[in-house]
Amino acid sequence: MDHVNKTTAVLDFTLLGLSNLQMHQTSLFVLFISIYVLTVTGNLAICALITVDVNLHTPMYFFLIHLSFLDACSPSVTVPKMLANFLVNNRKISFGGCLSQLYFFISFLAAECFLLTAMALDRYVAICHPLRYTLIMNRAACAQLAMGSWCGGFLYSMAHTILTSLLHFCGSHEIHHFFCDLPPLLSLSCSDTFINSVLIFAGGVLIGVSSFILTLLSYIKILSTVLKSRSTRGRSKAFSTCISHLTVFTLFLTSLIFVYMRPKSSYSLDSDRLVSVFYSVLTPLLNPIIYTLRNRDITLALRTIFSKKGVW
Repeated sequence: MDHVNKTTAVLDFTLLGLSNLQMHQTSLFVLFISIYVLTVTGNLAICALITVDVNLHTPMYFFLIHLSFLDACSPSVTVPKMLANFLVNNRKISFGGCLSQLYFFISFLAAECFLLTAMALDRYVAICHPLRYTLIMNRAACAQLAMGSWCGGFLYSMAHTILTSLLHFCGSHEIHHFFCDLPPLLSLSCSDTFINSVLIFAGGVLIGVSSFILTLLSYIKILSTVLKSRSTRGRSKAFSTCISHLTVFTLFLTSLIFVYMRPKSSYSLDSDRLVSVFYSVLTPLLNPIIYTLRNRDITLALRTIFSKKGVW
């Protein structure tokens, strides 16, 4: 009974952050607040641009709005706490706050994985079945795919959060990370984490691997169709759009696989922290850059808006 009382009375954790060296804290704060502001501003700007430009009211840009909104929300779960920890010595986070951070972060990650797969299927239908595109990718179908992505992410995360809340933490409460992620939390638990690990693996297979296979098959078919096209302009536009999406998906998925799909014995909390920076902070920043620079429709819409204001 005494053991149970010790293990269930967890009130808070301590986030050790990216660096324990005090001399680095100010520099890291300036760096990450700059990245965070650019990320949120860039992604919300894409949402606003697509909303106001009627030429972008197509299924592809409907999904892009959801992706950009996700990329604005995802770092907002982890970065503000990390920025606060750069400036104060008290790096504690409550047990409830930790679980909340875990829940929303995994929800957004899983939803983004589902959404990127839906975007690949959208490109497949648009390029391989153009005559049936508007019939297949109608408003109802797009709404169902987007809603399914969000709901799938929240339900998957709920399972992880519930299982994590049942764990006992009887040793150190110092999390070697800048936010509450699954691997560092499981490494602190003195409970049997076999079921948690199984769920991570099952989720990685069902979500990550299946999404990768569906996306890969879609792009193999797209590549085959594009290479048969006689239109150089159409081929160039298709390649430009697809390469942008494939780049985002590859960067996002490979970093997640590295952190979540490795055997527990090979976990390295230091290297995982660095990789986590990539998919939790840098990838949401790269998405608006990639889609803006490589997307002619977005570039044209920006030019139209700025030209009306006399800027471009």
